[in-house]
Amino acid sequence: MVEEPRNIHREILPNGLMVITEEMRHIRSVCIGIWIKTGSRDEDLQWNGISHFIEHMVFKGTQHRSAEAIARQVDSIGGNMDAFTAKECICFNMKILDEHLPIAMDVLSDLVRNPVFDAQDIARERGVILEEIKMDEDSPDYLVHEIFTQNFWKDHALGRPILGTKDTVKKFERPPVLDFYSQRFIPGNLIICAAGNLKHAQFVDLVAKHFQDMQPAKNGFHSPRPAIVPKIIMRNKKSLEQVQICIGVPSHPISHEHRHAGYILNTLLGGGMSSRLFQNIRERQGLAYAIYSDLNPYRDTGCLSVYAGTSRQSASKVVSSVVSEFSKLKQELVPEEELRRAKDQLKGSLMLSLESSTARMSNLARQSMYFDRFYSMDELIEKIEAVKAEDLQRLANEFFQTESIAVTVLGNLDGLKLNREQLTC
Repeated sequence: MVEEPRNIHREILPNGLMVITEEMRHIRSVCIGIWIKTGSRDEDLQWNGISHFIEHMVFKGTQHRSAEAIARQVDSIGGNMDAFTAKECICFNMKILDEHLPIAMDVLSDLVRNPVFDAQDIARERGVILEEIKMDEDSPDYLVHEIFTQNFWKDHALGRPILGTKDTVKKFERPPVLDFYSQRFIPGNLIICAAGNLKHAQFVDLVAKHFQDMQPAKNGFHSPRPAIVPKIIMRNKKSLEQVQICIGVPSHPISHEHRHAGYILNTLLGGGMSSRLFQNIRERQGLAYAIYSDLNPYRDTGCLSVYAGTSRQSASKVVSSVVSEFSKLKQELVPEEELRRAKDQLKGSLMLSLESSTARMSNLARQSMYFDRFYSMDELIEKIEAVKAEDLQRLANEFFQTESIAVTVLGNLDGLKLNREQLTC
């Protein structure tokens, strides 16, 4: 099957704002995203959580629309509006029918450019976020990941929670919010991206109409690379029925040349029902209901982590079983048929993930941020196909080293102990 070339255009406005489009003629939708190229890792300790706070606040009303008017206008065109904050970016996006593109752009640009940050709204929203933090802390699998991350990248903003903490959120008032907003929401720090049934030139005109009067400014925020602290953390929480376990090792940054091998390694270790961890720990030994591995790469570092929920009696067995999977990947070449399966699984999920305009839009923005170019599906498949069993073994030997394994265990531990010897691989 020959891939149709992706119809991608990129243009930079005179003030430094980047506009990217992909024309998808066969669908009726368009998804627009406004991306800010800084996230929670670019916050000072005392303002931890402020990026996420601002993402919430822009929906509370602009100089031209109340919060209710925003919601009504989006609903009246059947639009779907969303936003999220991550460690390295903030995104506001809207999916609409192609004919509603001008209205959607008008609403989105208004949110991003003209928020009022009303003091009463700020006070109210602080309460909302504090509840969100409590909700997350009541979710054990979220909590174990959060404790793990904070210790893995200790004393670095990358390790801190995106939502902030009770103490930092309580301090958010109008002046710091305005200050932070005016530093980050600048043309050199923005990408406006759209995919779907649209024409590039018309979209650029639409963006220019709303954004060309912004004064050029560059983004100077880039926190230094974090050091990694591989500790064993045992956290007692008597109220939990299950013991939550997170085991992780340092991995490569997002644009590393061996990243495709990393994705395959993660897929066959714990990326699905046929993965080694699922088959061994859940199916053969029956020790856990949920077990999976995750690859989280960032611009200058990364983490490959394994999560499991199990009983206190089985916790040590689960840890040793995970570590023995690490060890096996270091010592034995992955059989050809298993490698084939992992590659096909990865290719399938990649292809399926690019079927919607939303996914394409997101893919374009991320490729632009991290690679400054666009990879075609054929190129990606070629890179995945080129990975050999020897590459995976080499990577396993680089990643899985006893002294660089970090573990967090959370639950009613009742004397449960774990030491570095149990992590020997």
